Amino acid sequence: MTSWWQKAVVYQIYPRSFQDSNGDGIGDIPGIISRLDYLQLLGITAIWLSPVYKSPNDDNGYDISDYEDIMDEFGSMADMEELIQEANKRDIKIVMDLVVNHTSDEHAWFVEAKKGKENPYRDYYVWRDPVNGDVPNDLHSAFSGSAWEYDEASGQYYLHLFSKKQPDLNWENKKVRQEVYDMMNFWLEKGIGGFRMDVIDLIGKLPDQSITGNGPMLHTYLQEMNQATFGSQDVMTVGETWGATPEIAKLYSDPIRNELSMVFQFEHIGLDQQEGKDKWDLKPLSIGQLKQILSKWQTSLGREGWNSLFWNNHDLPRIVSRWGNDKEYRVESAKMFAIVLHMMKGTPYIYQGEEIGMTNCPISTIDEVDDIESINMYNERLDQGYTKEAIIESINAKGRDNARTPMQWDNSAHAGFTTGTPWLHVNPNYPEINVKQSLADEDSVFYTYKKLIELRKEHAIVVWGEYELIEETAEEVFAYYREFSGEKWLVVANFSESNQTFTLEEEIGEVLVHNYHTSLPKSGEVLLKPYEAFATKILKNV
Repeated sequence: MTSWWQKAVVYQIYPRSFQDSNGDGIGDIPGIISRLDYLQLLGITAIWLSPVYKSPNDDNGYDISDYEDIMDEFGSMADMEELIQEANKRDIKIVMDLVVNHTSDEHAWFVEAKKGKENPYRDYYVWRDPVNGDVPNDLHSAFSGSAWEYDEASGQYYLHLFSKKQPDLNWENKKVRQEVYDMMNFWLEKGIGGFRMDVIDLIGKLPDQSITGNGPMLHTYLQEMNQATFGSQDVMTVGETWGATPEIAKLYSDPIRNELSMVFQFEHIGLDQQEGKDKWDLKPLSIGQLKQILSKWQTSLGREGWNSLFWNNHDLPRIVSRWGNDKEYRVESAKMFAIVLHMMKGTPYIYQGEEIGMTNCPISTIDEVDDIESINMYNERLDQGYTKEAIIESINAKGRDNARTPMQWDNSAHAGFTTGTPWLHVNPNYPEINVKQSLADEDSVFYTYKKLIELRKEHAIVVWGEYELIEETAEEVFAYYREFSGEKWLVVANFSESNQTFTLEEEIGEVLVHNYHTSLPKSGEVLLKPYEAFATKILKNV
């Protein structure tokens, strides 16, 4: 049985940075509604909406204080219902971001839990006694420091794998699980198209054994969730699973297991990180490794799982700056990344601004940084003796603010994002890189994305075809075949800013998409220009 999400292209919106409608400098839900026609023109099937729930915003909405209400800055529940309806009119589904590993410390459950050990909500969270007058164990927060925070009133510690304002929920408590399922059904009844599940691989944690990801009860909980909520509905579910291998991904997404539609795997995302170190410890990308990892995920799931395809999200630097060339070859390399990814098997995700080739936004001092993760790392590394310059270099490469600068709509003040003062600086390159300019230029990055989405909608080979990496190429050349029902396509990309050669072993027919205006030979040797990429039909063997 096939599902709509197998043929879908998903567009991620980070609401705070997408479109402000009331001049307060913060993107909002009415702003999103005002841009739905643009997204319909692009051709997407669904919007993954980063959290819009009530939140004190310690971690930009990933710290939720009320799952069944909307953050004041973003609008009202009536606005949210209008967004769902207006998107549905345009055949666009709204996928909500589900954050249930933790809540905000301002959530009513945690406010109650802090009142004392006998409170009925105490066991909604993870509390432990001190060990030898100190933290229960050496679990570390993803945002620096210990994962345990001392509560003076009760003399106990509570667990927070992220900020201390994000206490972890205790999924071993059946009442917690039922509360989550009730909340999920609340949203499903409003007509949403599914859930993206934030750090879902952590809900099975066993903190006493220092087990955080992939705990022994994780899949039992997900099967219970499936049965209690979305299992009988035609919706999409995608789990954020940092530690997933193909075998683990099958546990989540094999249809017979009744868990999730697919997962986000991040194996390729760590390729510019030094082995065994943090994401801030940089090393050059190995294109050979990238090819092997993406190809492994293309071939190893078979019919026992489903791939999600992405370069960018709200936590990652812009791909064109990260692994491309965001200066003289910005357009070519942005199109190259699009062609390589969107011709693969799986569900592609586009992060807002990716479709116009938005870039990282370098900063020079820590005062320009909003992101809690970057600020905490800066202070921690200063204490460890790193130089300010080295830390800023890491933040410019990997900091989360890179993805969160406001969407660039036009060349008016603040890129058309707001009439007020934006909550985060706008990238100064907005006069050259913006939606208005992209729509007016038929050779823009936008129209390559639009074409790739059309190809997926019109050709079953893109959705269902088998994948085969072409091994005999220069390291910098990423080439592969797709094959389905007697049809065969070839995709070729030069991942470098120097010329490369590639040999066409078979005669090519129609060129489906190409990021240069040059013609290709029918067979034989092709000289690939910097970041050149194309997809073409194969006619026959030479």
